[in-house]
Amino acid sequence: MAGLTFHETEPRTYAGVIRAVAPGSLAAALGLRPGDEVLTVNGHPVEDVIDVQFYAAEDEVEITYRRDGRAQSARRRRRSGQALGLEFVHPTFDIDIRRCNNLCPFCFVLQTAPRMRRTLYIKDDDYRYSFLYGHFVTLTNLSERDWRRIDEQRLSPLYVSVHSTDLENRRACLANKNAPDILEQLRWLAGRGIETHTQLVVTPGLNDGPYLEKSVRDLAALFPAVRSVSVVPVGLTRHHKYGRRPHTVDEARAVLASVSAWQAECRERLGVRFAYPTDEWFLLTGTPIPPKTYYDGLALQENGLGMVRDFLDEWRRSRRELPTSDERRPPARRGLPSAFVRRQAFARRQATLVTATLFAPTLEKAAREFDALAGTQLRVVPVRNERLGHTITVAGLLMGQDVIAQLKDRALGEFVVLPRVMFDHPDGISLDDVPPLAVAQALGRPVFLADALGDVLDAFTGRNVLAFDPARPEAAPRPMKAGGWAVEKYL
Repeated sequence: MAGLTFHETEPRTYAGVIRAVAPGSLAAALGLRPGDEVLTVNGHPVEDVIDVQFYAAEDEVEITYRRDGRAQSARRRRRSGQALGLEFVHPTFDIDIRRCNNLCPFCFVLQTAPRMRRTLYIKDDDYRYSFLYGHFVTLTNLSERDWRRIDEQRLSPLYVSVHSTDLENRRACLANKNAPDILEQLRWLAGRGIETHTQLVVTPGLNDGPYLEKSVRDLAALFPAVRSVSVVPVGLTRHHKYGRRPHTVDEARAVLASVSAWQAECRERLGVRFAYPTDEWFLLTGTPIPPKTYYDGLALQENGLGMVRDFLDEWRRSRRELPTSDERRPPARRGLPSAFVRRQAFARRQATLVTATLFAPTLEKAAREFDALAGTQLRVVPVRNERLGHTITVAGLLMGQDVIAQLKDRALGEFVVLPRVMFDHPDGISLDDVPPLAVAQALGRPVFLADALGDVLDAFTGRNVLAFDPARPEAAPRPMKAGGWAVEKYL
């Protein structure tokens, strides 16, 4: 551990509360039940699901657990390929999450509007959630025990917010004069075979220009241990207090041009592009969205990388379910082709698609193609973010009250389609605590949730299960998607 900066913490004993036990699993054979509290696995105390999986990766497993206040143990030999089969109420048994010790001037938590729910003000920076769910962390708050555990349990890959590889510039980005040298930390991880994906949140006048170029080049020198760097534009709400500003369109074009040049060098030397701009850069500048191959097989959509490409590719697949222009013509002979029948079923049906302002032009173009094929009349409504400010332009941060206020006096058609990501919360609510059923009731229209235009097609055909009918409130489903970035899912 020589040379690494760390914060020591004392080990504590925790218990993991079981939510579910998979039938036929090793846990079922051990007699474990929902509500039992796992204390140790093969004699080792466990503080999260990582410990459980690590210590249970043996042919013979003994679990000590607490049931009805009494500790007991069960031991069993695992059949070949038998899964452990445990799902816990919380992935970390202390329930809490490791907090951030930085004060980044672009930190979104510090820009949250006042009087919102408590969990939106939690600054999470927990390496365990980085390993489990791909959360980006700074590595500034790890204890010596944490570093040893990452090495021992092979917690790879990790997702690291670098922002700048220049030490003093990074300390300015983090507003933390004691932040350790990130390159030294990444080299330590690389030396132990721990891979990392990194990100640079680029803020004009802070870590752009020469700092950005240095960061990309320094990180590329650590490839393949450092697998990628996501180049992310800063997002600033109207509650920002630190004098920073978002990129202009011209600045965004310049960043894209620079990244493109670095990609060419990396492809020649490393065989991959290595540095990847997130989707916002392309949408802001009107630059065509690159093909799937651009991302070299990486899956970094949770960081805003390739989401629009996924949407466009899904639409290309979904449109095959709609009739072509030739199929729209009534046949001269008796009987109608199925595609023509489908078009007649959709003809002149109206609906409203809601999104945020950044994605609206892309959705509008796809909706016009949908209309041309299906004969529908889709209306795309870009909703402005009044609570956080008009500089916040992404669908995942839309407010339910903004949707209601900006749609209530419009002709909406049969139903309204909202981005599912608006409600990516365990309680199925938007950032301002509005559930989709409340939107449906306020607008007097059924509401469907969608990730793609295929979900809109399913809304027309009755196959979209994320349906909220104001006349049937008891049938409202749970919209949250497994995984994802929202820390509130784990608190």
